Amino acid sequence: MLFTVPNTLTWLRILAIPIVVVLFYLPYPWSDPAAGTMFAIAAITDTLDGYYARKLGQTSRLGAFLDPVADKLIVAVALVLLVSRDPTLVVVLPAMVIIGREIAISALREWMAEIGKRTKVAVSPLGKIKTIVQMVGLSMMLIRWDVWILPTYQLGLVLTAIAAVLTLVSAIDYLRAAWPDLRESRPSVPGGNSSVGRARPCQGRGREFESRFPLQFLFVPSARLGGRVVMQRPAKPSTPVRFRP
Repeated sequence: MLFTVPNTLTWLRILAIPIVVVLFYLPYPWSDPAAGTMFAIAAITDTLDGYYARKLGQTSRLGAFLDPVADKLIVAVALVLLVSRDPTLVVVLPAMVIIGREIAISALREWMAEIGKRTKVAVSPLGKIKTIVQMVGLSMMLIRWDVWILPTYQLGLVLTAIAAVLTLVSAIDYLRAAWPDLRESRPSVPGGNSSVGRARPCQGRGREFESRFPLQFLFVPSARLGGRVVMQRPAKPSTPVRFRP
């Protein structure tokens, strides 16, 4: 279904993105805390949609697709907003690391899914911790205002830097899990069978024969000459001759 409870929460998280952008650029003193609060509420729905999907038994392919898309969109938009406001190295570097990692791991998961090994790069516990630290840090950086005596922006910057480090560590874990498949010289096909559709060599004692079109040509052994297996193409069937009465 399109609008189950978890899917609705995910849609609301996506709809919150333009609201965060508008609040961020409003010329009012309360606009920054409002943008940060809206981002935090959207981040909380990331936990709620998974919880209700499992509790209500409303998991779906649409939800499995939308959930990571919504997460990456709102995080990328928040990082771009923060860099536009404070284009210093301590802000730009974590943003580059987080966005670059998301692009790379998304491509890796797509490729692993194509060869039927998506579970090898499923979300790990470290990845979930990274997401929590990242969401809290970005929320605090967007709020900017100090809460009582807490330097909110500075604490958020530290948490975002920690999230960037966890991002790199989790990316290395995913790459290590996928490395045996990445270093294979033969291309793989969906289902994990890498031998389908490839040329299969037929080895003799002194020579290697390779059939590049196994369904088009059929070779059969005919004789042994000098220790070698001589292969020949079968004769084409003769065309029948028709006689007119």
